[in-house]
Order: sequence, then C-alpha cells, then structure tokens
Amino acid sequence: MNNRIALFRSDRSVSRRELAEAVGVNPQTIGYLERGDYNPSLELGLKIAAYFDVPVDLIFSLAPFPSLTETLRGSPDPEDAA
Repeated sequence: MNNRIALFRSDRSVSRRELAEAVGVNPQTIGYLERGDYNPSLELGLKIAAYFDVPVDLIFSLAPFPSLTETLRGSPDPEDAA
C-alpha cells in the first residue's frame, strides 16, 4: 500500500506525535505507515483521512502515486497534439 501521510503532515506542519494523538495510535505507528512497513486498518485509514479532511484515496492507494514532478507537469492535453 502506498501513502502520502508524510506529504500531508509536512504540508500542514503536523508532527508524527500530533497526528498519532489525534487518531489514537503510537507515534511509531505513523512512522511505520509512512515507510510502508505497516498497512493501516480501515478504521485507522479513515481516521487519518478525516484528520486531514480529505478523501481516503488522496492519502492511500494500492498503486504508486505519481511523483510530484509528474503531477506538477501534468499530462499532455490530447487536443494540443492536433
């Protein structure tokens, strides 16, 4: 499972400890999640998404997320090729 927890934490200036306390887990659990050493339960995944007030699929995915560089560049518009 892939996740963007660290990205969301960084963007919102939230520490691992703050997030852990908000969702009821040990701060080490947040580290394990971020490194991909542990997959969250459905409940924990939903709590993390709710904490950041985003849909769960913005934080967690079975497929790798595109890099930020790819996302910022965007996909070429097929109409531009015509």
